[in-house]
Amino acid sequence: MSYFAKIESDTVTNVIVAEQDFVDTQAGTWVQTSDTGSIRKNYAGIGHTYDATRDAFIPPQPYPSWTVDEDTCRWEAPVDYPDDGKLYEWDESITNWVEAS
Repeated sequence: MSYFAKIESDTVTNVIVAEQDFVDTQAGTWVQTSDTGSIRKNYAGIGHTYDATRDAFIPPQPYPSWTVDEDTCRWEAPVDYPDDGKLYEWDESITNWVEAS
């Protein structure tokens, strides 16, 4: 059994576990995904984008200031997460990390 994502207008609308033979009988466009992210960069989730040029699933953009990393197809903040052992959350109004309260 494998995971397959249904793609409509470049957006994942469903993810199922099935055999390839079953998927071949289904209407629409289905693209295989992996729960480990070992194919197509990331595991497909409903609402993710399938980018056929990159052959990758890309999650929704969390904040307008974040950009997609071309190698991982994951979103990255414009500022690195602090490495001081504290918990932080993103504040889009200042485009920086702030210590979580």
